[in-house]
Amino acid sequence: MASALGDIAALRLFAFDRVLSHDAATQTIVLLGSFPAEDGSNTAIVRIERAALPVDEPTTLLESAVADVRLIESNDIYTWLLGWLAPSAARPDVKINIICPATDVHIRKYTAQKYLIVHETPALYERIVKPYIDAFPASRTKWVQDILDGRSEADKVLHRDAAYVLLPDMKWDLVTLGALYLVAIAASPALRSLRDLARAHLPMLRSIRREARRVVAERWGLERGALRMFVHYQPSYYQFHVHIVHVEYQGLLGMTVGQAHLLDDVISLLELSPEDAPSIFAHMTLTYGLGDQHPLYTPLRAAQPEVDGPADD
Repeated sequence: MASALGDIAALRLFAFDRVLSHDAATQTIVLLGSFPAEDGSNTAIVRIERAALPVDEPTTLLESAVADVRLIESNDIYTWLLGWLAPSAARPDVKINIICPATDVHIRKYTAQKYLIVHETPALYERIVKPYIDAFPASRTKWVQDILDGRSEADKVLHRDAAYVLLPDMKWDLVTLGALYLVAIAASPALRSLRDLARAHLPMLRSIRREARRVVAERWGLERGALRMFVHYQPSYYQFHVHIVHVEYQGLLGMTVGQAHLLDDVISLLELSPEDAPSIFAHMTLTYGLGDQHPLYTPLRAAQPEVDGPADD
């Protein structure tokens, strides 16, 4: 289905249902609807975001990129204008991501949510979270396996070895350097989240850090320290992966405290873990924000009295 949605005529067949979420800061809107299919229609999620302005050619912004303006107000040295950009094949106005057919899980993920900070002890992980992860069908991460097996996005791979593959994330437009976004995906299906990491994974994690730095230096001239590398918990999918973004990249909720763990810190904690034994991450109580649309929200919220204990003095 996705390959059939690559032109404007196909996009205009989208039947809108409702807005799932919108963010004025990131200029993003997520729509729920459907596209026609041979057997009726397929539920679809369409995420539209403003594309970045061409900072590599700033002189073109006022010379040719802005086609027209309208005065809003002027007061002393201050002037406010509305502006319209000229059509340009080299400068897209928006980036569009489509999930079709979208499942109820996708819809819940992209729906605006209220968040709660929860504490996940090792006991709660074993009782609530691990069974949830174990129940994930393989079809949910087929797209990941296609990347690992070289059946999809092979031409975009930046580094591949037996332990992981490094490539641009779909959130990056592949052009705007300040919004650079890569992902390193572990090859082992047994390595699903932060909880599964052990000292034995240190060579892989160090390689991800080293190769990411090498690739961005060779391809884009970025110096050491120009990358922010982190791991999500809870992740959006349970095949261990590392997010790698430009240090100047802003506006990503997943970089906030309560979900993101810096790769450098993860490596340091594993170095402190005992040899041939469960790592610190297997013994830690992990604290993170969880949205009310997440399937784990209700059971973990109900279990919090077990964690909190008596009220603080």
